[in-house]
Formats: sequence, C-alpha cells, structure tokens
Amino acid sequence: MGISLIVLTNFYPAALRALHYADALACAQGGRLVLLHVNRSSLYDLYMFAGEGWRRQELDRDADTATLLDRLATQLHTPATVELATDLLPEVAQDLVTRYQSGLFVVGLPAADHASPEQLSATTLDLLRAAQFPVLVVPDATPAAAQPRRVMVAVDQENFVLANAGAVIELLQNIKAEVTVVHVTALEDDAGCARALMHVQGSGLTKGVRSVDLRGFLHSDPAVGVLEAITQVSPDLVVVLSRSRNYLGGLFHHSVTAHVIARSPVPVLVLPVN
Repeated sequence: MGISLIVLTNFYPAALRALHYADALACAQGGRLVLLHVNRSSLYDLYMFAGEGWRRQELDRDADTATLLDRLATQLHTPATVELATDLLPEVAQDLVTRYQSGLFVVGLPAADHASPEQLSATTLDLLRAAQFPVLVVPDATPAAAQPRRVMVAVDQENFVLANAGAVIELLQNIKAEVTVVHVTALEDDAGCARALMHVQGSGLTKGVRSVDLRGFLHSDPAVGVLEAITQVSPDLVVVLSRSRNYLGGLFHHSVTAHVIARSPVPVLVLPVN
C-alpha cells in the first residue's frame, strides 16, 4: 500500500506547505496521507483527571474544522484521511502508526519571523523521544513539488539501532535516492569516517539504495559543520539521528539536532535510534 505520511495540519502557511510537499512525496510512491489536526502537543494528557466527556466537548467544537479539512483532503492528489485529536500525545502517535502502517510524521517549520524554529524543534523532538517515531520537518522555503533525489545522512561514529524506521527505509528505496553519509570532526579522522559509514550500512537504513557515498567535514562545532556540509553536498533531504537517551558527548545531542533543523534550507528527517 506504500507509506502513510501523517501530516500535522492546520490552515496556516507552514502546515499547508508541509501538506503539499507530503502530497507530492506520497503521490509519487502510491502512498497515502493522514491530515492530523491537534490543538496541542503534550507529553501528558490534560484530560486524564477531567474525564473523556470534556475531551468530547472540545472535539465537538472542532466540527467546522473537520468539515474544512475534509474539503481540503479532496483537493489533494493522494488519497487522504482526516484525524482530529485534542492533544498530540505519545499514545495518540502510537495509535496512528498502528492503524496507518509504515507511518511517518510530517510537520511544517514556520518562517523565522512568525515563530521560533528552536521552540518547534524542541516540541517535535520531545514527542519523538517519547513515541520513538521519525519526523520529517519541512522548512519555509521548500518547493511543494520537490522530490528528493540526493539524501545526506549526518552521523557520528557511535553505533546505532533504528527504531520504527520501516517507512524511512521504504521511502529511500522508493525515491531511488543517492545517499551521501557525512561525518563531522574537529580533526581529520579517516577511521572515524569509515566507522560512521559502516554503522549506517549495518543499520539497514541504506538497504536497496543504489548509491552510497562518504564525505568527511572539518569543524569544531558539529551543528555548524553539518550545515556547511549541506551547502557543499546540496542534498534535497537531510537525515539526522535522535538518540533515545540523554546523549551528552556525541554529534546529535538534542540542541545540535534542533540547531540543524532550525537552519537547514531543505527538509530534515529526524530519525529515532537506540
């Protein structure tokens, strides 16, 4: 059936841009879309003690929103379903991915003058770590019809195991992407570059990918080094890792990931790993 792109949807520019990008991506692969509307993102259920009746009342107030989203779904090129929830919770994310197999969450990054990219990144990654699902972040300037053909995977040299990455692996196979593995260090380290590539290939992320290249970049600041690599590699899509533990010493500490997401000119796929 192809992958399901679960798009956090509202009527503002960032979300609509992400929706049209996801529409083109899913359409090219025979996938499907889920237009997910939530009022809040939270790790905790605000209605845990208030009761389900109050949640139902809030959802009833969203009836007009649901009608407009249904109308929006009919204007897309890809088969689409509308889902409403009061709160984007880890258990809500789990339920959606269970019902829509091979699920990948998609969010739009607002322009810097409308919202804080760092704040959105932090919210997204908090949900990601709790629910352990990949998130595709679409920045403000992304063309709606762009199909990624060159993918940059930025990794450190620590081994990792993919979590809930079936949709990502299928995506990379379907788009027949050329993959460049990028490793940023303060000093030249060919052995570290080789280990980084070995770990990416061993994880299964590039299974079935037609071309995998390796490039090392020098920079004392890992986040800045990744952003400089983007300008040289010119990818259509960047993949970064988010480890489930509080990783203080390596390349993808939470703040580094957020820095890359906030400033990348191309979509960033945040991939949970253990």
